Amino acid sequence: MNTPETHTPDRTPSGPGFREFVAMMAALMAVNALSIDIMLPALSVIGRDLGVTVENHQQLIIAIYLGSFGVGQLFYGPLADRYGRRSVLLTSMLVYALMSFIAARAGSFEMLLVARAFQGMAAAATRILSISIIRDRFSGRRMARVMSLAFLVFLSVPVIAPTLGQLMLLVAPWHWIFYFLGGFSLLVMLWAGLRLPETLDPARRLPISIRATSAAAVKVVTNRYSIGYSIASACAFGGMFGFLNSFPQIIEHVFHAPELFAPCFAIMGGMMAVAALVNSRIVERLGSRLVSHSALTALIFVCVLKLVIVLSGWESLISFTLTSGITFFLIGLIGSNFGSMAMEPMGDLAGTASSVQGFLGMMVSTVIGLAIGQSFAGSTIPLTAGWLLSSLAALALALWVERGRLFHAHNPRPTTPAH
Repeated sequence: MNTPETHTPDRTPSGPGFREFVAMMAALMAVNALSIDIMLPALSVIGRDLGVTVENHQQLIIAIYLGSFGVGQLFYGPLADRYGRRSVLLTSMLVYALMSFIAARAGSFEMLLVARAFQGMAAAATRILSISIIRDRFSGRRMARVMSLAFLVFLSVPVIAPTLGQLMLLVAPWHWIFYFLGGFSLLVMLWAGLRLPETLDPARRLPISIRATSAAAVKVVTNRYSIGYSIASACAFGGMFGFLNSFPQIIEHVFHAPELFAPCFAIMGGMMAVAALVNSRIVERLGSRLVSHSALTALIFVCVLKLVIVLSGWESLISFTLTSGITFFLIGLIGSNFGSMAMEPMGDLAGTASSVQGFLGMMVSTVIGLAIGQSFAGSTIPLTAGWLLSSLAALALALWVERGRLFHAHNPRPTTPAH
């Protein structure tokens, strides 16, 4: 049984207020989201320019980044627990900008993938540190609410990023997308450098040692809530990664409407933003488990419906966009709640726990997403079936974590408002 949650305010008076804090965390998360979503309209252009002959190999621009993002998370937790959040964050943002500029100058597909790999490793800090910084200040349902509000701002990125990418391609070569990413990361670095104080109490800093890190990792992977909800979330997001890998080809080769890429993606991405807003309004009242378990059950139902539509031959771009939008909405309800429940018992190891959970989750999601994406052969069946199977795996893990009792609250409803 988890201990009742407490509200832990920022210990530094000069730190940002609640709204600025949420916006800053959202900006950190947006660095990663932009690195994926703004690239999607440019995949085919980059592939042609750099001589990629196998179309499915264009997906590696996304997959390599995601895989490296997962690996990078292993390092930032221990570093952040030892040296604090602020210095690690500023350094990683500088490295990300440098890798973005190198990618912009890449003269071969292989060099681009190398730069994307290091870019992903640097961007991993945004996930680890945003979650750790939030966990330094909040816990339980309040933490879930803060994460939802940050997600709400950050999830506006999928709405505008593909359109921004297409607009940039109209006036400049694809290289300028990477220049934009580097510039954005430098702006975030400047903001954090000026306004974000250190949130980790010096008394809670942990030395870097293989024995201590291994002990912390063992605690993370042996705690049922930590490992179970981390992998369950990864399974749900694995279907979405498969979508990201294959959607540019689906809209071009299945629906023959590449010009509608941006508006369709904006509709679907916007549903995740709506989910974050809804979750921020209801999670403290209903609890993370009731919201996320209900959403997961609905996700499986929608995936079954999508598969029936595809196999019956009734699928159209309209039905695909609407049903995919619903799945994005439901994953928006699942993601932040599963993440907060996985972190809840890890308060004394927030940095390392976030690293291990992020690494394992991203590896699982990347493998699922790559398998779905590389299975594309001119139809949406691999995507639809893969998303259904990964959602069923998420449900099985949730049942294991909760010992078969879903929807039941563990934390009391907070009585003091966030500020």
